[in-house]
Formats: sequence, structure tokens, C-alpha cells
Amino acid sequence: MCQHQPPCPTAESADRESARLTAHHPEQGWSLLCNGVLLFEDTGELLPDGQIIAPHRPVGAGSVMTAA
Repeated sequence: MCQHQPPCPTAESADRESARLTAHHPEQGWSLLCNGVLLFEDTGELLPDGQIIAPHRPVGAGSVMTAA
């Protein structure tokens, strides 16, 4: 898929999220990477082979605040 030099990491690579953006739709909450990975706003992923990667946000990244 990737025509870049050096080529982007493959969808099977541990660093697959560092591939270049092909399409970015923040209003819909997803981006398509050069390696065919759909990356979702919640950090979940859909790989080209249909495998689902669950969201993997760091613990404590989205603290919820309550009104006093």
C-alpha cells in the first residue's frame, strides 16, 4: 500500500499508528492510515484483515470532573 520512502510501518507492526494519514475525519472520529489501519478517536483500531484492536488510552488520561 505505502509508496513513501522510507515506507510506513505495516498494519502488523507494533508501531502501526505512526503511518502517515491518508484520510482524516475528526468530525466523524476516525482516520485512515497509509497502511490501511482505521484509527478511531477513542484509540481503537480496525486492521485491514478485520482484526479489532480495543481502545488503549493511558490510565487516567481522561479525568472526569464533576460540578461542585
